[in-house]
Amino acid sequence: MPDEQPMRVAGTAVVLRDGAAGLETLMLRRPDRGSFAGAWVFPGGRVDPGDETDAETETDAARRAAARETLEEAGIGIRDLTLLSCWTPPVEQPVKYRTWFFLARFAEGDVHANPGEIEEAVWLTPAQAFAKHVAGELTLFPPTWMTLRFLLPHATVDESLAAAGDLELFATRMGSDERGRFVMWEGDEHYPDRPGTPGARHRLLMGALPWEYRRR
Repeated sequence: MPDEQPMRVAGTAVVLRDGAAGLETLMLRRPDRGSFAGAWVFPGGRVDPGDETDAETETDAARRAAARETLEEAGIGIRDLTLLSCWTPPVEQPVKYRTWFFLARFAEGDVHANPGEIEEAVWLTPAQAFAKHVAGELTLFPPTWMTLRFLLPHATVDESLAAAGDLELFATRMGSDERGRFVMWEGDEHYPDRPGTPGARHRLLMGALPWEYRRR
C-alpha cells in the first residue's frame, strides 16, 4: 500500500561546545510519553508558520525552527548553523517528519530544560553518550546515534563544522535478520526499490548493545 501520510518538516540543532573533556554536545531527555518517549535527543521540533515567513527554501525554514526550538527547549542561543543531514522516517511510522539536522555552535545563555517538554539536559562528549547507551542508561534513536558517530572523531567545534561536507540523506527502512532488527539506507543490498549491489551494506544493527554500523 502506498504511503499516503503527509510529510511534515522539522529542524534539529546538534549544539556543540568545546569542553574540558573535549567536544561536547547538548543532549535532552524527552518525557516518558509522546514522540521519542524517554529518548535522549538533540534540540529541535517541527517547522511552524512563522519559520516559513520569507524563507526561501525548506532548509531555511528548518534552520529557523532548529534555533527557535533550542531556545524554547533549553534556553540557549546558537549560531553558525551548518547543514549536516536530512532524515526521512520509515513508512511504518504513523506521524512523519522530514527532519533537517544542523551542527550549531553554542552562543549564549544557561541551559534550562523546559518543564513538561524536557526532563533533563546535559552536555556529553560523544564517547560519554555511547558509553551510557551501551550501559543501558540512554535510549537513542538511529538519527541521534549516527550523528554522534559523525562527531566521535572530532576534537573541537571548529573541526566538526569543517567536516560537515556534502549533505547526507537518510531515507530509513526497517529490516531484521538472525541478529535482530536493523535499519538500512540506500546502498544496502536489501534496500527496497533501490537495492545496492549483492553483498552491499548500509545499515545499523540494533539487535543487541552495542549497536553496530555496517557500510561496504
